[in-house]
Parts: sequence; structure tokens; C-alpha cells
Amino acid sequence: MPDPLYNLVAFLASSLVVILTTPIVKKIALKSGHFDKPGGRKIHKRPMVRLGGVSIFLGTLAGLLLVWWTGGFGVLSPEKEYEVWGVTIGGLAFFLIGLADDLFNLSPVTRLILQAIVAGLAWKVGVQIDFLTIPAIGLVSLPDWVSLPITIVWLVGMANAINWIDGLDGLAAGVSGIAAVVMFIVCVFMKQPAAALIAAALAGGALGFLRYNFNPAQIFMGDGGAYFMGFSLAGIGIIGLVKGVTTVALTVAVVLPYLILAVPILDMSAVIFDRLRRGKSPFVADKRHLHHRLLQAGLSQRLTVLFIYSLTLWVGTLALAISGMPSGLGYAIGATVLLSFIGWQVWKTARQSQA
Repeated sequence: MPDPLYNLVAFLASSLVVILTTPIVKKIALKSGHFDKPGGRKIHKRPMVRLGGVSIFLGTLAGLLLVWWTGGFGVLSPEKEYEVWGVTIGGLAFFLIGLADDLFNLSPVTRLILQAIVAGLAWKVGVQIDFLTIPAIGLVSLPDWVSLPITIVWLVGMANAINWIDGLDGLAAGVSGIAAVVMFIVCVFMKQPAAALIAAALAGGALGFLRYNFNPAQIFMGDGGAYFMGFSLAGIGIIGLVKGVTTVALTVAVVLPYLILAVPILDMSAVIFDRLRRGKSPFVADKRHLHHRLLQAGLSQRLTVLFIYSLTLWVGTLALAISGMPSGLGYAIGATVLLSFIGWQVWKTARQSQA
């Protein structure tokens, strides 16, 4: 079976398992009393199960295991196979941290300590950032004592960035799914089969989950699902995009993961800066995320989510364009047209609500 078919198997198997297991997870959670009540800064109006991450993880793992069982890992070098399981096991650990938080409400400090430990172990097995692009200096090779904290910040930061945007029906799942699809395309172009395989399985899990999570949502992914998605995307960015230097200039390759994930990165950065500016703890939740501001401007949940989807797709196609991929510029132009159209709808709706 050629590589493209293995990627398709991973995507379809992951999506199918998520679609089949999500109702089961929801039923078990409701019977056991594990659901989230409305109130405070929460948007939902009725009790909602927050354990959808269980089905997302099971789907992603099932997709990878099916490819492994059918011999798909035979096309990977031992080093690449090691990378697949390194990111997957790290994602499992982050999923378990989030699941524990969903069930037992861990403190922010406890979560961060556990996440930093797991990210440090991931760095130890090779999921590490070895280069940075610094303005006016260029590409800089990092010694281990610098690489370790930067890698931890990247892995932990992205896990929390995805978790922080998980505030509307389908938002985190859709943004993660779009980012995973873009990463898959870039990894295939860069001839990074291990990272492409994880991205395919992850995309299947995220997009399959939208069957139950898009507005009006029947279930939430919870911290477990968001942490798993965020860590896995960050891991793919390291082992796939940055290592695609034989096809793409190293400086460009280093920038790609930050560009593809720019929407959650910028949202988290802006919120942290705003909280610190106001003398608040960055760990204290509020309603100042991008999706909250769009809702306050008068947009519906669906239009808000679609606008952020279009932003994510747009920056993703910019990544395709600068990677040198054939037709990448055409995709970017198409995404720009789509973003302009949805942006016009956003402007019109916001203006009407203020009239």
C-alpha cells in the first residue's frame, strides 16, 4: 500500500472511531454525573459533557494503530517511527492531565508543572526546537540549555492555546482540524511521512468530532481533548515542519508552525498581555478572548466560529504559499477571498447590532 493510502486510512479510521465512540462517551459521562453546568463566563445554557477528548484520542490512536497493524510503519525509518510514538505518547500524557482536570479540577499550577515535566521528557526523546529565526540576525542554532525551555514553552503553550480558544461550539475542534490538514499537506510536500501520518489521524479525529461539537454542540472536547490536540499539533510542527529542510529553506521551515497556528498563538498572547496590563493573573479566566469580543459585537456563535475558521485557513494557506508548494499562492488567494467575504458579513452584522 503506497504512502497516500496509509494517510487516508489513518484519517478515515480516526474519523470513524470518533463518530462511533462519541455517543458512547456521552452516555457514560451523563450516567456517571461528569458534565459541565452553565453559568459564569460559560456560553452554553444547559449541562454539557466535557469528555469528548476521550473519543478524539481513541480515534487518533486507532488510526495510527491500524496503519501500524497493516504494515504502514514499514515505510518509516526507525527514527521516524520513534517520532510517531514520541508525539503520540506525549499527547496521551497531556490528554491524561486534561482528563484529570476535567474530572478533579486541578489547580493551574499543578497543570503547568505536570505539562512542563511531560514536555521536558518529549524534548529528551527528540521532540525539540533546535533553531530559531531572530529578526536582524537570522537563523540561530540553539544549545541544549536554551532549546529545552523554548521547547517546553512551545509544547505547553500550544496545548493551553488550543484549550483557551475552546469557548464556543466547534471552535477548538475546527481550528485544530484546519491546522492539522494544512500541516499534513506541508509535511507531505516536505517528504516527512511520520509527521504527515500523525497529522492525518489528528485531522480525522478533530473533523469527525465536529459531527457532535459544531453549533448546537451535543458534547465538548474538554481540557483532555484540547491539551491532546494542542500538544500533538505542536509536536507535528517540530518533527515535521522544522525538519523539512531538504525541501524548504531552513529559515522558512522554522517559521511554518508558528504561522499555521498563528490564530490561537496570537489570541493567547493578547489575552495574557491584557491581563498583565490590568494587573490580573494570566491564569484568571475572563471574557476577553477573540471569540468573546466577536460575540459582544453582536455576532452569532456560528458566524463567530466561521470567521475564526476563515482566519485559521487564511494563515494556513499563507504557510502553503511561502513553503514553495505548487499552487500554494492560488490557495492563499482563494482563502483571502473567503476571509474577505466572511469578514464583510462580520462587519455588516456588528454594524447592524450597534444601530
